[in-house]
Amino acid sequence: MSSSTLLKGLTRLRCQIFETAYNPTNARTGAKYLRARLRGPSMVKYYPPVLNIAAVARDVPELEFVDPKEQQRLEDVEDRKRRGKGMVKKAKTKADSRRAAKKR
Repeated sequence: MSSSTLLKGLTRLRCQIFETAYNPTNARTGAKYLRARLRGPSMVKYYPPVLNIAAVARDVPELEFVDPKEQQRLEDVEDRKRRGKGMVKKAKTKADSRRAAKKR
């Protein structure tokens, strides 16, 4: 047997013994990145938790926090209602919903 055949056999045997991937064609498998430690958990621990004003306001109502984003949203809803662009009234009976379907 030639030396290249022996080396290929040795490589295959080494991969079986040490349970590594046998890749005789040197195809790109991404094994290096799949074996690497995940970065996500340590990155999450690095940054402090985000303060959620709405959750704090719900948990401690006596502090009377004002969430500026929620305040702006409520003002926008009121503005849309004044211009006639608000939500449609919910049908109370089946007849109401049929009338709305006919108007379309």
